[in-house]
Amino acid sequence: MNVLQSSPFSNIPPVVKNLLIINIIFFIATAIFESKGISLVTMLGVYYFDSPNFKVWQMITYMFMHGGFTHILFNMFALFTFGSSLESIMGSKRFLNFYLITGLGALGLQFLVQAIELYSITGYITNHGSFIIDAASRRISYDELLYTQKQASTILQTYVGPMVGASGAIFGLLIAFGMLFPNAELYIMFIPVPVKAKYIIPVYVVLELFLGVAQFAGDSIAHFAHLGGALFGFILVKIWHLNRPRNFYE
Repeated sequence: MNVLQSSPFSNIPPVVKNLLIINIIFFIATAIFESKGISLVTMLGVYYFDSPNFKVWQMITYMFMHGGFTHILFNMFALFTFGSSLESIMGSKRFLNFYLITGLGALGLQFLVQAIELYSITGYITNHGSFIIDAASRRISYDELLYTQKQASTILQTYVGPMVGASGAIFGLLIAFGMLFPNAELYIMFIPVPVKAKYIIPVYVVLELFLGVAQFAGDSIAHFAHLGGALFGFILVKIWHLNRPRNFYE
């Protein structure tokens, strides 16, 4: 008699499963192409909307690109952990919409913050000829009488620094999970006891806000993109009137 053994992935909801697969494929492809001197990050990571490297499709593809093994590991672990419960509640179609909308919302807030920074330096949210960006060599030419070196560095990073990662959408999932499962106990790194979601998630959001405003030197993380995903996740839970079923295990 043949005994059919179920796959370890058989209990993962379909959208979460496919998102995991797509992200892993993109990650492997990025490494393969990089070894051949081809940068998928440049093509599929998202640039500021006024950058010469910006392409419309990047607004979606950036969500499936990651900057390193640790980056994708934590994001995919969070997608599996929080996304599985949320897809079971929302249904696959709505969950996919939620994921993509929060990812786009993350990008929207990031663009807004970049535009404000650019306006504070130049008086415009686009390049009006006061500097020249060489996207290929990642350099900027500017009049030193107009901008300080720090301001020029900010402009350069805005125009030639791509954003990658599913973190914005993941923050949307995190917020939704906290709102629907406030008493779920989570294990946090370096904390030896479980902490309820309703306590730890707000702290995480405040920390992201602090890091985004502080702008510590060497910090390349798009904290406002994380906050954008969290904000849109909160809004969607409210306007879609999402609630956890009473008989759903927490």
